[in-house]
Amino acid sequence: MPITIYEARSILTMNPSRPRATPVAVRAGLGLGAGTLDELGGWGAHTLDRRFADKVLMPGFVEGHSHIMEGTLWRFVYVGYHDRMDPNGKLWPGARSIDAVIERLQQQEPLLTDPAQPLVGWGFDPIYFGSRRCTRQDLDRVSQTRPITIAHASLHILNVNSAALKLADWLRPGIEHPGILLGTDGLPTGELKGPEAMTPVGNRAGFDRMIMAGDEQGLRAFAKLCVRKGVTTATDLASPLPESALPMMLSVTGDDQFPTRIVPLLRLLAHPVPDTIERSVKLQAASTDRLRLGRIKIVADGSIQGFSARLRAPGYYNGAANGLWYTAPEQIRQAYELALAAGLQIHTHTNGDEATEMALDCMEHALARHPARDHRFTLQHCQLADTAQYRRIRALGLCVNLFANHHFYWGDQHYATTVGPERAERMNACRTALTHGVPLAIHSDAPVTPLDPLFTAWCAVNRLTASGRTLGELERIEPEQALHAITLGPAYTLKLDGEIGSIETGKRADFAVLEADPLQVDPRTLKDVPVWGVVQGGRVFEAAAL
Repeated sequence: MPITIYEARSILTMNPSRPRATPVAVRAGLGLGAGTLDELGGWGAHTLDRRFADKVLMPGFVEGHSHIMEGTLWRFVYVGYHDRMDPNGKLWPGARSIDAVIERLQQQEPLLTDPAQPLVGWGFDPIYFGSRRCTRQDLDRVSQTRPITIAHASLHILNVNSAALKLADWLRPGIEHPGILLGTDGLPTGELKGPEAMTPVGNRAGFDRMIMAGDEQGLRAFAKLCVRKGVTTATDLASPLPESALPMMLSVTGDDQFPTRIVPLLRLLAHPVPDTIERSVKLQAASTDRLRLGRIKIVADGSIQGFSARLRAPGYYNGAANGLWYTAPEQIRQAYELALAAGLQIHTHTNGDEATEMALDCMEHALARHPARDHRFTLQHCQLADTAQYRRIRALGLCVNLFANHHFYWGDQHYATTVGPERAERMNACRTALTHGVPLAIHSDAPVTPLDPLFTAWCAVNRLTASGRTLGELERIEPEQALHAITLGPAYTLKLDGEIGSIETGKRADFAVLEADPLQVDPRTLKDVPVWGVVQGGRVFEAAAL
C-alpha cells in the first residue's frame, strides 16, 4: 500500500517518548510514526506531501461530550445570548433580551407556510436576564395558534406557548409536577423542566429528540462543525439510538467523504435497565471504525444555571429549591451493577455535588459486588465535586470529563447567583483532579456551548468569565495539560487511547491541522489559534472547502 509522508512546520505528538517531530508517515489510514525524514524513509518507497509544510499538526481533537443534534438544531431559530457560528460559517448574533428573542421568532414565523408547523428556537438562556422568566404569554406574542417551542441552552428546559401546551392538554388547572412551573392563575407558565415534563409537549411541538438523533442532514452538518474545529472523534453523549436510525448512521459514517468518528452513547431513559444493558451489548457488535457503539449514558440530575441540578447543603446561593433527579438513584445502582457484570462502560451526568455523591455511593456498592480493574466509568460535568469527592473518585477508578466552558459562559452567574463565590471558584476543578491522579478530560457539551476544543482548553488554562473575572486562580492548568485533556484525556475516558489521542506508530492517522503552535502562543490567545482542517484516518479535509 502507498505510503505518504506529511511534512509539517512542527508536530505536537502528545507521545511522551517523542513529543515533537516534523514529518509523519501514513499508510492505509494508520500512522507509521513521526520523527525525521531519514527515519520514516526506512518504511520504504513513499510520496512526500508538503501541503502542511507551514502548518502545525496535533492529534485530532477528541470531543468527549457533545451531541450530534447540534447539526439538526441549526435548522431551527438560534435565540442564544452569545454570537454563534453555524456549520456553514455564518455568524448569528446573540439575542440579548427576552424581547429580542421574541422579535427574532416573530421575524421567522411568517416564513412557515403550514399554519400547523411548530416554530422552534434553541440556545435560550434566561439566566442572563435576571429574575425575568419567559412565559407562555411572551411566546403567544409570536403566535396564539402555532405551537412555539424554545429550548434552553442547557437542553434541560423548554419554554412553550399556549398552543403548544394545548397539544398535550396541559393548559388547564390541576397540573401537578415538580418540572411544570405554575403561574398565579394556577395554569402552567410554559416553562418545563426535565424529560418527564419536556417530552409530552416537545414531541408534539417540534422538539422531538428521537427524530434529531436519527437525522442524516443533521449528522452531516455536525461533521462540518467538527472539521472546522479540528475534531476527528466526537461523542453523541446521550442518544436514544432509535433502531430506525442505525442503518442511516452506519451508511453515513461509512461514506468515504464523512470526516468524523462518532461515538454514540445509548441513554438510559424510557426502557428498563436490563433491556438497555442487553441492547448495548448488541450495539457493541455492530461497531465500525467511524461508528463506535456499546456505551451507556445516564443523566442523574439537571442544570445548575437552570436550577434543576441536585446540590448538597447549603443548596443554591439565591435560595432556590433543590433540583430534580432525572434518573432514580436505585436505577443508577442497578445499571452500574449490570454494566460491570457485562463489561460495559457507563458515563454519568452529575452537575450538582449531591448527584456526584449519589453516583459515588452507587459505584462503591456496584464495585463491591462486581470488582473491575479498568472500568473507566466517567462522571460527566461533575462540576461541583470537592476535594473529598475527588479522593473517592480516584479510589473508585473513575474518570472525570469537566465542563470547562462554564467558566466563560456562566461563571459570573454562578459567582453571583447560583452557587456563590467559594463554590464558583472551584467549579470544574481541573487542577484538583490532576493533583489527585484522576484521569481528566474537558468538553463543550455542544450544542450547550459551541464545539471548539481549543476554546475549551483556553477556558481551563485561563478560567476567565465573560466579564473578565479570573474564576479560581488555583484551579487553572497549564497549556500542555489542557491540550492533553482534549486529546489523550477524552480518548482514555472512551477506552480509545490505544487508537487515537496521540500521533505515534500504529495509531489512527487523525490530525488537527493548525496555523500556529498552541504551545508557542500567549496562553491568553490559545482560543484564537486558527484551524485549517483535519486529517481523519489518513483522509484530508480542509475547512475552507466545506
